[in-house]
Amino acid sequence: MHKDVYKEFPILENENFLLRAIDKDADTQALLQVYSDTKAVALFNSDNCNGDTFYYETLERMQQAVDFWLFSYEQGYFVRWAVVDKQSTEPIGTIEAFRRDAKNDLNPDAFNQYAILRLDLRSDWEKKDKIICILELIVPQLPELFGCIGVATKAIPQAEERRAALEIAGFHPTNNQMIGNDKTAYGDYYCKTYN
Repeated sequence: MHKDVYKEFPILENENFLLRAIDKDADTQALLQVYSDTKAVALFNSDNCNGDTFYYETLERMQQAVDFWLFSYEQGYFVRWAVVDKQSTEPIGTIEAFRRDAKNDLNPDAFNQYAILRLDLRSDWEKKDKIICILELIVPQLPELFGCIGVATKAIPQAEERRAALEIAGFHPTNNQMIGNDKTAYGDYYCKTYN
């Protein structure tokens, strides 16, 4: 595992996108446009998130979410990047990743030692070519960052653009389910393993 992932925030970029730490003061208003977008929220992965649907209608609620994300990074729970469009220089979503160690806990499942990837994009950015570009930026980095053997991400049937992008990026649908803290079984996952 990359020993400094929770000490030195990893910044990733390509020609179109920059993945960087969320800046609470600069990013919260733009992120509210993402998390108040009902079309976007319907596609988000809120599995095992204690009932949080990620639908936020007020700046105050968005700020609370950002505070929690920053706290979670400091505690080593997950990394959540702002996804910044380089042309507009504004965040158009976020992406979260963490390593799931599910073998020895109360709820073992098929995603043990996998990175779980959550991509939240504003609905006007939920396009196959944009998603592919973001996946190409982060997916190859996950083994070094998290010491994972594969990556899993949720894509519900209505997420046609996302599913198409995932398949082009080498992901495959799986019937395996993620088992939550309360033993709820979650489906609609796509996986990619690393050699």
